[in-house]
Amino acid sequence: MLKRIGCFFLRYNLLVLAACAFFSLQLVSCKNDLDQARLVFARANVNIEKGKQVEINYSDKGVVRIKAVAPTATRFNNNRPYLEFSDGIKIQFYNEQHNIESTLTAKYATAYENSHSMTARDSVVVVNDKGEILNTDELIWDEDKKIIYSNSFVKIRTKDEIIYGNGMTANENFTGYVIKNITGTIKVNSSNM
Repeated sequence: MLKRIGCFFLRYNLLVLAACAFFSLQLVSCKNDLDQARLVFARANVNIEKGKQVEINYSDKGVVRIKAVAPTATRFNNNRPYLEFSDGIKIQFYNEQHNIESTLTAKYATAYENSHSMTARDSVVVVNDKGEILNTDELIWDEDKKIIYSNSFVKIRTKDEIIYGNGMTANENFTGYVIKNITGTIKVNSSNM
């Protein structure tokens, strides 16, 4: 009887030992998977967020005043966080009646969060509700001052003339503007516009 009990305990101890060995292997296996996951996570740059078909609305007292849409947006969350619109951007500025006053498009743009400014580059076009068109290679939108400006070459087409210059400043909806250094003007027939 003692031999049978000893044999039972020996089998029981071997079973427990085998179970412990199995579970310890599983724990080591999980540890390795966790280590690999940590390594992959460490390699990933968690300071970069990407979005597709992005729409950003700026509102004043619950009324949308500015709407920006872009195919892609990348947010770099570093010491100076900013958004990059590498595939272009379209911004619409609305009046109090929620009618579009002007539209800005560009092939590339960056917007720094803390400075409340956006720089649009490459084929920048602004069109206001009067049909006036601004073309430039670089345009800066200062959200706090509610202005857009350029220090680059600009071309503005109105219903009766084309104005060329170097630099300009306008209100953000492009209904009033000043060209800094006019280099030329051409009278045009309004029916050709």
